[in-house]
Amino acid sequence: MFSQTVEYALRAIVYLAGDPDAARTSGQISEITKVPQAYLSKVLKGLSESGLLSSQRGVGGGFILARKPTELTILEVVNAVDPIRRIRTCPLGISTHGSRLCPLHRRLDDALKSVEEAFGKTTLAEVLADPNPSVPLCEFPPAAHPAAIDAS
Repeated sequence: MFSQTVEYALRAIVYLAGDPDAARTSGQISEITKVPQAYLSKVLKGLSESGLLSSQRGVGGGFILARKPTELTILEVVNAVDPIRRIRTCPLGISTHGSRLCPLHRRLDDALKSVEEAFGKTTLAEVLADPNPSVPLCEFPPAAHPAAIDAS
């Protein structure tokens, strides 16, 4: 349902949220998240252009979240790189349908709306604080475990 770009963006953002005060290079992010560095560079550029990440060149530079993990939702990340496309008019171009969707496309759009609502209510901090024993998406440095998120 979601593109590879969305998956990669979420991996990178969740990794950065794990230690929100530390700048990470694209190489470091690539290594931990298992995202090819060339592709990741494009994803990080898009996230920076959308205002979700800040970047700094030079020694000690890298990428860092532009906002706290408690203030950044999964929906914002998704929409920054590959927005959810709701169904507003008949995808088949049937003129008699116009903006009144048929039962099939209405249900599909309802599902997209549900995803949008769920992602819009879910912050990065909530993802990281989930009690599931599996750490989200990738291995984190010890300081980046959920307890560190609560202090942010």
